[in-house]
Parts: sequence; structure tokens; C-alpha cells
Amino acid sequence: MGLSEGDLMGEIWALIGYKAILLKMTDFQRLKDYIQNKMRMSHIYQPVMLMELFTNNGQASSEQIAKAILQLDKSQVDYYKKITKQMPGTVLTKNHNITTKEKDVYKIESFNSLSDAEVDELVDLCQSKLDEYINKRGERIWQHRTNASGYISGTIRYEVLKRAKYRCELCGISAEDKALEVDHIIPRSLGGEDDLTNFQALCYTCNSMKGNKDDADLRDISKSYKKREEGCLFCEIPKDRFIIENKLAYAIYDGYPVTDKHTLIIPKRHVQNYFDLHQPEINACNQLIQKMKDRIDNEDLSVTGYNIGINNGEDAGQTIFHCHIHLIPRRTGDVDEPKGGVRGVIPSKQQY
Repeated sequence: MGLSEGDLMGEIWALIGYKAILLKMTDFQRLKDYIQNKMRMSHIYQPVMLMELFTNNGQASSEQIAKAILQLDKSQVDYYKKITKQMPGTVLTKNHNITTKEKDVYKIESFNSLSDAEVDELVDLCQSKLDEYINKRGERIWQHRTNASGYISGTIRYEVLKRAKYRCELCGISAEDKALEVDHIIPRSLGGEDDLTNFQALCYTCNSMKGNKDDADLRDISKSYKKREEGCLFCEIPKDRFIIENKLAYAIYDGYPVTDKHTLIIPKRHVQNYFDLHQPEINACNQLIQKMKDRIDNEDLSVTGYNIGINNGEDAGQTIFHCHIHLIPRRTGDVDEPKGGVRGVIPSKQQY
């Protein structure tokens, strides 16, 4: 129900009154009111940014604010704790006896024998080594944070994270619990392309474990995308029949449609069934399913639902042994009893 004229006037006067109160507030009262009463948080960012501004004479660069946020990001701290134990901790403690380790604490046992001047000189030497290395290597020193070499645009990062719903695509952990990295499924160095279908969102743990896979295997996978089979209907479909395509898949209208605009989404590689698809191909097919669904919705307002189905194997009804996914638009009244949907592949089991 809409507001009555009296209620609407009441809302207007309340708003005018609130603005009048705001005008009378001191700067402190206005800031306090915002933080206490109006700050709506989906993450830690607002209070951290304001604290950084309050403690730095009212101004701070985006880099300063980013560092303040980083200090509270447990996932990043956990990542570098792991790096510390695996790399400098091992080298300095086990390999060269510079440090010792007791539980989770590292020590320089001889520290108390050093003078302040000696400590300052050693710190300066470390800083000199650090500056020399950074100047020599540049941004490449941070490539251990991702298995993909080179720059990945912010647009691609956003699209990959959005597609993954901000969760690791292997273990499912949320980006709020562990930092996510945008990773090439097949690395560039092994033939992987900068296509959206070849990216995935991984937490740093899954990404580091992925780095242990055999290079030859990945290289073979990269080559396999070019596989086509002579005489296969879907390997030889002319491009002028494509409705849309991407790097790894294409969509065509079914030659024997169940309903109007019945569509097939087909991986370009010759692969017999869905279970043999590589993850980038699954990504590519899902992308085209969504695009075709949007396209059909825009072209035909009578569509009220969809069936999505795959026949895997002769006993499941597969007749062309090149994987293909059916996207079947449905309309009100196109069958008398739609309940059960894909259960109708065994007619006696459709109704329940």
C-alpha cells in the first residue's frame, strides 16, 4: 500500500527536521553519528580507512589505507607465515645457522652481543641488499603469488571472481576467509591463453598445490584442445551455422528441435562426453549457456523455463558421440504435465 498524503507529509517533515539537526551538529557529532548509526558494513574497509585518516592528521594515500587493511587480513598473514617457514626460515635456520627456531619463534642467539651501532649497520646492509634486488628484478619478485606469468587485467580479475561467486573454485572457501588469486588453468608458458575460460579463482593454498602438477601433462592438455575427428558431425559443423562461439565452444540450433530455439552448446575439441571435459571447456560451455539463455529471453517473451540436459553414453540416449549440451526453452502449456522435467527420460518415473 502507498503512503497517504498525511503520512507522506509526515515523512517529508521528519526528513526536513533531520537535516536541520545535521546542520546544527559539530563536525565531531556528525562523524560520530555516521560511525555509530549510519555505517553499513559488508567488510572491514570503512572503519579501517577512517582510523587511518584520523591517525594521520586527516589524510592518507590509498597505499597507506591498503597497508592498514592488509594488517587485518588474516589470510594474507597466514600466507606469508607459510612463506616464512618454507623459505627464509629454512635457509637461515637449517642451512646457515644464522637463526634458531623454538615453536613458532625465530631468534638470533648472538643478538645481545651486538652494539646498537652494529645492529644499525647490519640493518643498513639488509636494506641495501633489498634495494639492489628490487631494482634488478622489479615487479617479478611478486610472481610467486600466482602461477600465471604476466599481467592480468582488472576487468578479467573481476569477471573471474564474480563467476566464482568470490569462492575458491577447488575447495570452496570464501574470499573473506582466505585470499583468492586469479590463475591460468593452463599456464601461458605451456600454451594457455588469456581467455576468460582459461582462468579460475583459487585460494592461495589450492594455487600453491596446483603448482606441483606435472608440466608435461599440462602441455598435453593444451595441445588436446586442437583435437578434431574426421567424419564427426560436430567437428565439421560449418562456422556459418554458429549462433555464438568462444575460444573452446560454440552454440547452434538443434537440427531436430524439441521446442522452438532448442540449442546445442558444443565443445570444439572432439571429446565423447561431459565427464571428459577440461575445466576451461566447462567454463566455456557455461558461458555460452548463459549467453544463449539471455538471447532467447530477449527474443521470445513466451519462454518461461528451460531444461538443460546431456546424454552421456549410448544407454543414456547419446547418438552423436561428441559431447553436446541441450538448452531447451519451455513455455506454459507446451506439455500437459510438466512436473518432473528431466525425470521424463524414464517416462514411468516422471510423475512422483
